[in-house]
Amino acid sequence: MDSTTASFVALLLCLLLFLGSGVWIALSLLSASVVMFLFFTPVDAGSIMASTMWDASWNWALTALPLFVWMGEILMRSGLSSNLFQGLSPWLARLPGGLLHVNVVGCGVMAAVSGSSAVTCATVGRMTVPELRKRKYDSRMMVGSLAGAGTFGLLIPPSIIMIVYGVIAQQSVARLFIAGIVPGLVLILLFSGYIAIWAKLNPDKRGEVPPTMPFMQKLKASRDLLPVVLLIAAIIGSIYRGLATPTEAASIGILGAFILSFLNGTMSRRMFIDSLMAATRISCMISFIIACAACLSIAVGFADIPRVAASWVNSMNLSPAMLIVVLTIFFLILGCFLEGISILVLSSSVVLPMVQAAGIDLIWFGIFVVIVIECAQITPPVGFNLIVLKSLTGKGIGEVARDTLPFLLILLAAIVLFAVFPGLVTFLPELMYR
Repeated sequence: MDSTTASFVALLLCLLLFLGSGVWIALSLLSASVVMFLFFTPVDAGSIMASTMWDASWNWALTALPLFVWMGEILMRSGLSSNLFQGLSPWLARLPGGLLHVNVVGCGVMAAVSGSSAVTCATVGRMTVPELRKRKYDSRMMVGSLAGAGTFGLLIPPSIIMIVYGVIAQQSVARLFIAGIVPGLVLILLFSGYIAIWAKLNPDKRGEVPPTMPFMQKLKASRDLLPVVLLIAAIIGSIYRGLATPTEAASIGILGAFILSFLNGTMSRRMFIDSLMAATRISCMISFIIACAACLSIAVGFADIPRVAASWVNSMNLSPAMLIVVLTIFFLILGCFLEGISILVLSSSVVLPMVQAAGIDLIWFGIFVVIVIECAQITPPVGFNLIVLKSLTGKGIGEVARDTLPFLLILLAAIVLFAVFPGLVTFLPELMYR
């Protein structure tokens, strides 16, 4: 066994040992990098790790992360979740499938606020599950649509995981945000289309349909939700038109969130402190993981693992399409045991050189990775959306996974669609600075 192979085996064993024993993800990455430096590289670990962690911690793109997280915390504490069902149901109730579409569209709206899959799923679920149960909607479709649509929190901008990917892959966060718009809308249409077809084929399982409301009454019911939608549209629009960077747009978003919270009477000293502390905790956790992952990437680079892995892939003469198939299976396996950001930072040091060697566009690959990680959010045993819905519905993980299977297959079909038509992902980013 040559030294590179030995270092790769040691890396896998270290990660399995540390992660399996319950050590924090960031500390597991840091410990694995120390082992790699001490036993498989000739360089001094101390100075390199210190400078690497410092460089990773002040990356300018990362400044958008705590700001978007704080914006989401403010909006969620200002009553957005309670307005979702009331604001969306009048517009969606008459579609085939009725109020089940609120799960899909509601998660799309919440995704643009929270940037997190589990938070999106939990927030929308707390509002829609009691309402759908009361109206006798099919339990399996209710749970499946909510778990599947909850994954939009990773894809629809502003997405936290896209910021992390942009930092790791050294890609424009603004272009990644814009690249996620069309795939996000396509997934909403695919999910809603499946619900509509299912409703037509199973009319006996359709729940109670509320009475039709006049147009002006619909607008009145949506008046508290509309300002949030306009705020998100303004943020994404300012990034697309080049009027603001993601960080500047996030600052505008926070200001808008404060104004909305003040106008609807939810602003208070306690809410301000709680939202700020929650955003600080989440941002520090993610930044610590990124800094430790940067150390591991440097250690893996000195051990020559990326070059050897890329050469190995090249020697197999895999086409880009076959490489995508292999990586999809690889990420799905990781998703059975790890959450999204961990999958991204653990795999990046080895996978990104392979992707670059295959000539795959890194913006497109970023969206691909996000969608595959969305799939991981609804695969047992550690699918976070499954765990959220287990607590909301009282069903077992196996039951929730069974209910979610059709939507998992739709996500996988979407990957095929975006691979066949990559322009669905890349054409908006290419138009940004023309």
